[in-house]
Amino acid sequence: MEERFTQVAHDPIDARHHGAIHVPVYQNSLFAFETYEAFEQAFQSLMHNHIYSRGNNPTVDYLEKKLAELEGAEEAKCFASGMGAISATIMSCVGAGDHIVCVDQAYGPTREFLSVYLSRFGVETTFVDGRFIENWQEAIRPNTKLFYLESPTTLFFELQDLQQCAALAKSIGARTVIDGTWATPIYQNPLALGVDLVVHSVTKYIGGHSDCVGGVVLGSRELVDRIGNNEYMLFGAIMTPQTAALVAKGLRTLPLRMQRHEESGMIIAEYVRSLPYVQQVNHPGMPHHPQRELAARQMSGSSSLFSFTTNVPLAKMKAWADNLQYFKIGVSWGGFESLVTVNAAGKQPEDGCIVRLYIGLESPQDLIADMNRAARELSLAAGS
Repeated sequence: MEERFTQVAHDPIDARHHGAIHVPVYQNSLFAFETYEAFEQAFQSLMHNHIYSRGNNPTVDYLEKKLAELEGAEEAKCFASGMGAISATIMSCVGAGDHIVCVDQAYGPTREFLSVYLSRFGVETTFVDGRFIENWQEAIRPNTKLFYLESPTTLFFELQDLQQCAALAKSIGARTVIDGTWATPIYQNPLALGVDLVVHSVTKYIGGHSDCVGGVVLGSRELVDRIGNNEYMLFGAIMTPQTAALVAKGLRTLPLRMQRHEESGMIIAEYVRSLPYVQQVNHPGMPHHPQRELAARQMSGSSSLFSFTTNVPLAKMKAWADNLQYFKIGVSWGGFESLVTVNAAGKQPEDGCIVRLYIGLESPQDLIADMNRAARELSLAAGS
């Protein structure tokens, strides 16, 4: 962890920018050349020369290099949103008539993109319970070209064995892509476990301040440049230099924030587990998690998004959420503010409901007091 603090906080003095601590925002649509020869040479490598900001911009390029260093990747490409990165990356791996195997608890818009949008082009997707490698094996077809992973998932927080999945995919000539947003590059580095490409929503922990939207794909220079020269350039889902500057500032404190998120998340998860009306807490960092051994093997820490199931009726839990003072009701996560959603999209328990909590940077003691107060007002047993 300690080297991460230096990676995000330190840059060499950049004389081009007069020693400016933050890279400037290059508010440019295009870049000019002194000679026509230099202009033509730049077109020989679009992704590594500044020609037009739809392809490359110095502010965005700076962020990409910092993220690649943090993830242990050769290359990174930043997009206008997480879904921009996800959809472009998936499209780079498949063509008409191909088959994808995807974890069944993947992000909702990703599932829709795979099951609805890509089906228009003859691309089929099989969704599997990703916890067991046998399910991935059984889903393989002769035309399988991609394994799409999300570990942990972000409703029931289930894991996939990344090394096993990557090895299986390689054995059939398929690519592996993982959404690693939950753990961030601080706590999980899938490329080191054999995964081909990693995508993140930088909207969440990496940006960290709920003030920007973006995505990134990271991997080998060959695979990322292929995306850059094709899907990135042709779809136009570019990250703006203003967004890149905001994300770069958030990145400076990412290791410190993740330490706080992990600590507070564990405190709140343990408290929630003690409540008499809570049936199960889904948090891969907790000792009781059924995949805790796998989590410890492929992650070095935990973030602060988790869920719990309860037998309390849905309407009453929504009223509980309404009564919370420090938890806002809202989508997304990864910022400084704590959030709650009740019966978030996905498979649901037969009785009661599922509640997803995101623990921000507030005092965990204040958050616990807030939940106790809301429970008392609704005559729920508040526990200790």
